[in-house]
Amino acid sequence: MYVLKSILLIFIFCTSTIIGILISKKYSNRVKILKDLRNALNIFEVKISFSFETIPEIFNEISEKIKNVTGKIFSDTVKNMKEKNMLAGEAWEKSLENNCENLKPEDINCLKSLGKLLGKTDIEGQVSQIKLVSVFLEKQINEATEDKSKNEKMYQKLGAIVGLIIVIVLI
Repeated sequence: MYVLKSILLIFIFCTSTIIGILISKKYSNRVKILKDLRNALNIFEVKISFSFETIPEIFNEISEKIKNVTGKIFSDTVKNMKEKNMLAGEAWEKSLENNCENLKPEDINCLKSLGKLLGKTDIEGQVSQIKLVSVFLEKQINEATEDKSKNEKMYQKLGAIVGLIIVIVLI
């Protein structure tokens, strides 16, 4: 009986610690996604300014260069445009809604603002909108980095402490 109780207590402690680590990873993931999106938008800005490629071709290139959630956003946008015959802006917004679980609503709203002009204005209008979104993303990256430095270790330690408290109470 003592062995079973010990195993259960270790399981509770480990589970609580893992939950704390998973919660803390959201902060790291947000920073990484925002940086990847900023880089992807820089690529998009250069490609749209200096090449004659279409938006789906550029988005395919970006999705191949940048893997993870950011690449999925761009590949899903292309997929929505081709398979569902959506306009670029609609496809972009739909893709953002489906792939941005670690981003805050203000991050998503800013990125959606890019979709309002995608394919609807001339190159200069789209480039200026990309620059505007990039500036906002830079501010969001700074905020996300601060949040990460404040909260990441706290949630890791909190998970371990809560697990330890539960173990002590159950002993």
